[in-house]
Amino acid sequence: MATIKDVAKEAGVSIATASRVINNSPNTSQAALDAVQQAMTKLGYRPNANARALVNKTTNAIGVLVNDASAPFFGTMIKAIDTIASEQEKQLLIGSGYHDPDKERNAINLLINSRCDSLVIHSKGLADQELVAFAKEIPGLVIINRVVPDIANRCVALDNYRGSYMATEHLIRSGHRHIGYLCSSHNIDDAHDRKRGYLDALATHGIEYRDEYIEYGEPDEMGGEQCMVNLLAKNTPITAVAAYNDYMAAGCLALLQENGYQIPDDLSVIGFDDGHIARFIYPRLTTVRYPIQVMANEAVKLSIKLANEADHKPDEHKLFMPILVRRASVARPK
Repeated sequence: MATIKDVAKEAGVSIATASRVINNSPNTSQAALDAVQQAMTKLGYRPNANARALVNKTTNAIGVLVNDASAPFFGTMIKAIDTIASEQEKQLLIGSGYHDPDKERNAINLLINSRCDSLVIHSKGLADQELVAFAKEIPGLVIINRVVPDIANRCVALDNYRGSYMATEHLIRSGHRHIGYLCSSHNIDDAHDRKRGYLDALATHGIEYRDEYIEYGEPDEMGGEQCMVNLLAKNTPITAVAAYNDYMAAGCLALLQENGYQIPDDLSVIGFDDGHIARFIYPRLTTVRYPIQVMANEAVKLSIKLANEADHKPDEHKLFMPILVRRASVARPK
């Protein structure tokens, strides 16, 4: 394998000159540039990415931290970031934190050690103070789906409370008074905010909260199915169910249909996120749209701008608004 010494010898220049060409340094003559590039092609020389990063103090990579890269929601987020990264001729380095503080911390440190100067971080496990410390170290760090007060102008978030309130209110305005709620069992702000939106919508409309109407489970299809099993077992008089997300709603729908329920004639169901699954289950799911693609675009553009412009001072945090998407899984109760 050819080395930089071989390239310099073939090009008839010093190793220092060859290094300047390879690392795109200024003040290099066109003759030296041509000679080194021809030598690299002839010898099949490939610059060492880590060595170049040490010289340039950065890489052409954007670091991304998500909860679970295999989850469709985060796949959509990653795809949106990658689209912008490709336009900037950058590559993605991706870490998964699984809402665990140790895993999130290790992943962020790995991205920083890989010399990513732009970072888009989806963190639910780390304390605000630790994220602030990381942000002080990396000017291009942006938080998505969370507001950290001390660095609020580097946060891009959704009003989860408003989205859940909106979903519950839609069921109420459709005539429902007995509304179950499938809540995520994860101890994160999203789960707390969405449950609070459900409870406040009931209170606003004078509907008494009933603890037996709420079930907790993993925020996936299996969790939604098990929550619905528990609600049915309690023989509650619910006529509608609001779910933490579309995947819990899909599991709920499948369980109800397997037990002879007609949706929405016998029971209405509303989800949250408006992921791909919402449009391809039957009946098509009424839900609340989480504009993760737009949010991810905003986050990565801000991250790149902060990394490139040290004096850039963004405005207050970007708070995106959810949108109700009416489809076929909600109707008036009989």
